[in-house]
Amino acid sequence: MSTTTPSTLRVTPDPADPRLTRALRGVDQAGAPVDLRVVEERPLTIYLNAREIVTVMTIGDHPEWLALGFLVNQGMVRAGDRVTGIDHDAEVDAVIVRTAVETDHEARLARATRTSGCAVGTVFGDMMEGLEGLTLPSTALKVSDLQRLSAAINRTPSLYLEAGAIHGTCLCRGPDPLAYFEDVGRHNAVDKLAGWMRTTGTQPDDKTLYTTGRLTSEMVIKCALMGIPALVSRSGFTAWGVEIARQVGLTVIGRMKGARFVCLSGEERVIWDGE
Repeated sequence: MSTTTPSTLRVTPDPADPRLTRALRGVDQAGAPVDLRVVEERPLTIYLNAREIVTVMTIGDHPEWLALGFLVNQGMVRAGDRVTGIDHDAEVDAVIVRTAVETDHEARLARATRTSGCAVGTVFGDMMEGLEGLTLPSTALKVSDLQRLSAAINRTPSLYLEAGAIHGTCLCRGPDPLAYFEDVGRHNAVDKLAGWMRTTGTQPDDKTLYTTGRLTSEMVIKCALMGIPALVSRSGFTAWGVEIARQVGLTVIGRMKGARFVCLSGEERVIWDGE
């Protein structure tokens, strides 16, 4: 498959970055030697002011956006909180996010839920907190846009095409991909995106979140709390994820391969103009 980077992408994967993969030698099914690029994993410890919050396993790119996005998606840094600094120390693999006022995150840290996310996802506090009364924009989603979007993302140079064993998440508007992140855990990729959106002031109202991962309750909740009205994946669903999506009015499309997909929530907002 030929690869090209869409002109609309502001952030793209960098499969040529030597920090993100390692060359390893093995043997194939016939016993012949093979050389393979393998994705790296490294720990990153996230601090909020003086408090250590969590250590995540990540490929190591965009650590500042990952840390900020994690704290935003966990509700530890809220919309009204002023972030005064984000410092990355590569020697100790740590990021410190500083806010103007100490945030009230003790209660959330006391309640941690292990999720079904790969690389051991964790949600602090009540997973459903913030969803009650949430109203998402009733943005329409064109089938023709989805078809063009799928083709564009699948042809974008990526670590997935280079080495596999990784998840991708892309923020899109209509048929155009805008920012594409990858990581060993799909929740990490979403957190990088959330950090980028917070830093750049990107608004979610007319956007679609595309992911290569499963549409679980965690993914649905993160997408809804980010204010993004549509969630699309080439993978499948969980029943609880679909139930939550229907409750909050999130359009959810999965099993998207080429022109084929299944919509289990928000079909009334889909414009069926595909080929």
